[in-house]
Amino acid sequence: MASPTKRRKKSTSAAPHQGRNLDFFFEKQRQSASKPKTPPKGPDLEVTTEGLTDEEYAHKLAEEWAKEDGVAALASESMVEGSKQGVKRGRSLSPVGTVNVVESFVLDGIGKKTPETIPDENKQTIPTAPSIPKTAISIESALESDALIEEMPFDGDPLSFDPDMFKGILDKWPTRKAPYALLTRAFVLVNLTRSRIKIVDTLVNLLRTLIRLDPESLLAAVWLTTNDIGPTYENNELGLGISIISKALTGSSGTTTATLKKLFNKHGDMGDVAFEAKVKQKALMMKKPIPLTIKNVYTTLVKIASMSGKGSQENKQRHVERLLVDAKGEEVRYLTRTLTQHLRIGAVKTTMIIALSRAFSLSAPDGANWECPTMPKSKEARQELFGKAEEVLKQCFARRPNYNDIIPSLLKGGIGVMETECGMAIHVPLKPMLGSITRDLAEMLMKLHGTSFSCEFKYDGQRAQIHCDSNGKVSIFSRNLELMTSKYPDLVELIPRIRGDGVQSFVMEGEIVAIDINTGQIKSFQILAERERRNVDVGNIRVDVCLFAFDLMYLNGQELLLRPFRERRGLMHSMFVEIPTKFVWVRSLDATSEDVDAIREFFRSSLETKCEGIMVKVLDNCTKPLMSKPEEVIEEGVEGNLVSVAMKGRDKEKAKLAGGRRKALLATYEPDKRLESWLKVKKDYDSAADTLDLVPIGGWHGLGRKSKWWSPILLAVRNPETGTFEAVCKCMSGFTDKYYAEMKDFYNDDGGSGENINTSRHKKAYYEASLCPAIWFEPKEVWEIAFADITLSPTYSAAMGLVSEDRGLSLRFPRFLRKREDKGIEEASTPQFLAGIPSSLILRPWFFGPLANESDE
Repeated sequence: MASPTKRRKKSTSAAPHQGRNLDFFFEKQRQSASKPKTPPKGPDLEVTTEGLTDEEYAHKLAEEWAKEDGVAALASESMVEGSKQGVKRGRSLSPVGTVNVVESFVLDGIGKKTPETIPDENKQTIPTAPSIPKTAISIESALESDALIEEMPFDGDPLSFDPDMFKGILDKWPTRKAPYALLTRAFVLVNLTRSRIKIVDTLVNLLRTLIRLDPESLLAAVWLTTNDIGPTYENNELGLGISIISKALTGSSGTTTATLKKLFNKHGDMGDVAFEAKVKQKALMMKKPIPLTIKNVYTTLVKIASMSGKGSQENKQRHVERLLVDAKGEEVRYLTRTLTQHLRIGAVKTTMIIALSRAFSLSAPDGANWECPTMPKSKEARQELFGKAEEVLKQCFARRPNYNDIIPSLLKGGIGVMETECGMAIHVPLKPMLGSITRDLAEMLMKLHGTSFSCEFKYDGQRAQIHCDSNGKVSIFSRNLELMTSKYPDLVELIPRIRGDGVQSFVMEGEIVAIDINTGQIKSFQILAERERRNVDVGNIRVDVCLFAFDLMYLNGQELLLRPFRERRGLMHSMFVEIPTKFVWVRSLDATSEDVDAIREFFRSSLETKCEGIMVKVLDNCTKPLMSKPEEVIEEGVEGNLVSVAMKGRDKEKAKLAGGRRKALLATYEPDKRLESWLKVKKDYDSAADTLDLVPIGGWHGLGRKSKWWSPILLAVRNPETGTFEAVCKCMSGFTDKYYAEMKDFYNDDGGSGENINTSRHKKAYYEASLCPAIWFEPKEVWEIAFADITLSPTYSAAMGLVSEDRGLSLRFPRFLRKREDKGIEEASTPQFLAGIPSSLILRPWFFGPLANESDE
């Protein structure tokens, strides 16, 4: 059989080739299937960038993988001669029409390499007759299926979309499983629109197709679409750095590292880099016998996440390389984005919940013992039906945020069984309730006028959710639902001592704060951040902590979420025992909007105790709409932090318009909701807080959604004595998409051509910065920046020598407010002004790590 890599001779006739189809290209294979195969030779071969032909390079890669996996026979011999042992798991880069026989292995628990059992979907029959190879048939069927997938109208109206019309896709697919191209098709359509309606419709039609055609692939598709492979509280980090992905991409496409770097500087997104690299490099296998499936991609990612220890990086790279080799077209782009965990399709988790609720309202799997509701004819009735289904699913996901529980329950009984099947569960964290932001105490009093509420200290620590079952097993979760039990073994040992008589199981919420156990003095969040993140030894604890408990959501098998806060707090106080400096209640004050002086003093005392401010929570359910009288609040708030609304730039007429009827406030615990029944007043939200006028001096390439812009931005203060700009922080908050685009136009990267006078590839001599951004800005603008605190920093040089001899000052939680059109760079904030801000804001060195944002809520 002629080599598939040999160039076809140029035709001397002018006859067009439009009439050629798949049968034409496979005809020579059918005629010469029985002829002996010879390796390609001669000058007509297409040469890759590596100096090898496609086929030779495929042989080389297959041989390397075979050696790595411990296969005795060379992959090249297997490609030519076939295999007498049967087809084993794995995909080699074999020429079209040959049999794929490279064997793969997995590591067992002892570390030895053993063959892995292969699912039926990956098996392939070796042809015994020299007529038509099975692989050729599979390729032809896959090509027909690819053509159908590329025309899938996922972005159409779900009411007119019929998923059963596309059942033939899987019949033509070699593995009879949903292909990854089906998922990629939806990603492409989602990425082409900014309409939330279109995005939801596209996902609904994708999910309905999988529900009808391949329910077993639905769970994998949901995880991949949400840019994850498992719940947050489980170990599902891929652990893939840019280095591993770059090496795998180099090995799979033949592109050099220098070329990849150039492409990354051009695009800023590894998915786009991988796509262009594969397009420029002639594909090693234009038609693969066994293409990627949704389930196979997900299973491989789970396997990668589970790898650890010696040699794990090499194993991960090998798996990534195999996925990239098997991917084609847009699959390469989105597979690479999945590997980097920046999918960039705008389908957030909330969108997926909405899409799932609608998909299961319209479609049920074959053989299901439940039916979808009858769809009303009127649009209003349909929206009401969809709305109820969405609310049910959102509440269930907030109580049990794990698709591994949600999807099987949906397939089993639809939306109707979700409330009973997926409630709260011990050791499965529920999403925390969040508080709304207020500018100051006056605004808070106006919102809660006429209600009873509790003011609580908002400690500067780490919010924690503690689960304990009847057997005494304890789990501790962060506000981001990450498991951190091993970080606080001292709290785990404390749980049996705080449980009162009759307490069997519970879910409690509180704030973990660093503390001096001898004096009871609260320490800053930076001290808590110095504690090891995992596997802490109780005997070697250097940072002592105290749990300030403030809510109880579950007790002895019963959910307490629907009970008012006053009742939940009363149960917590009566059923648990305080232990000084170890486990105590948050300091609180029950009040109404009439208690202005007491609230003001309580707020001031919270700041003096090194807290962030106060949390204000409604104590009892207000069943009737509230009547606001903001003018009374204006008259009472006359000094200190209680300045009037009118003094904030709002006149009394606008304040009166804000009055009238307002929604009733509930004191229930609402997971994953930000309601006005919980309000937070923080010192950095106060309009009287200091701001700084800083100069942008550099920027980095953004990641994910921000890949086409600069983010973060390096900011500096100006030293008028030396004329230098001293770096003070990186900022990536407060920008709008419109401003990002304007900034990118102003600070345009010219690629080093020297055409843009606002940027430079080289650091200015008058910049004092230890960091190296991707591009340096010319000092031309002044930005007003708000911040929470000032911290001593070993990284930034601003004001070095004014507060500390060997450390500069940096800003904690900086956020962009506006561009100061009225100021030039000579009027930017100085190091002396920065160092002169009240010393109560200056903290110990800031821990630059994942915990740095834990206290933001």
